[in-house]
Amino acid sequence: MAKNVYYVGDWAVLTGPVFAETPFHHSPKGLEVFNYGIWLKDALEKDPEYKVNSVSAWDFYNQLGPGDYERLLKEYDLLIYSDVDAKLFQLSPKFFDRSKFGKEILTFPDRIRLTVEHIHAGGRAMFLGGWYSFNGELGKGGWGRTKLADILPVKCLDIEDLIETTEGFSMEITEEGKRLCPGLDLKGCPPILGYNKTIPLEGSQVIATFRETGDPAIVLKTFGKGKVLVYTSDPCPHWGCNIVFWDGYASFWQTLANTVLA
Repeated sequence: MAKNVYYVGDWAVLTGPVFAETPFHHSPKGLEVFNYGIWLKDALEKDPEYKVNSVSAWDFYNQLGPGDYERLLKEYDLLIYSDVDAKLFQLSPKFFDRSKFGKEILTFPDRIRLTVEHIHAGGRAMFLGGWYSFNGELGKGGWGRTKLADILPVKCLDIEDLIETTEGFSMEITEEGKRLCPGLDLKGCPPILGYNKTIPLEGSQVIATFRETGDPAIVLKTFGKGKVLVYTSDPCPHWGCNIVFWDGYASFWQTLANTVLA
């Protein structure tokens, strides 16, 4: 049976280099779109049961009109959000269209409410780390300030939560993790360059921690009939620039996805 995955985030646009050839004009000499999500997509699709739709954050923001998100939630078995700040759920491009101001009522279904209701009704989701995840850089992630906090197995900090090192962190499986994920093998996992610091909630199941700090790396929790798993680091560069070339990368993600879908 196919396992359909809707994966939002881990795309970027690079502009430049930028040349200042006069005091009045700056000229970018290039533009390139990067799909950093290709590593996670390919990892899951190495198992032929998985079909992954990788969507950029700007497409998630721009292309979902009224009713579209509700249909999407019914269509997909697993939702993955990575480096997706809360504003992408909360705002609509039409809120900034001046031609509509004072001419029509501008409200839309709340995608955070719909996501929370979907999980409690039996949905499955994975929330992954990054500079715009959890509380994020300078609070830009903002998950903990929304009702997304009601379906996270960890508590977000109220301050910037980025924990980084050029030497890298290593993960280790907990005893609970060995029971929940017997197929999870972290041997040989390369250094992870950073993560979002969070606090596990009561009733959560901590599958893995970072050896150097004891902070949670992988946490699972049941909400109503559904489940949510968080991985507090990034599945791709820059925090994950080493693990994307790890020979255990595909097995790692398939194991986590299978765990939350079980």
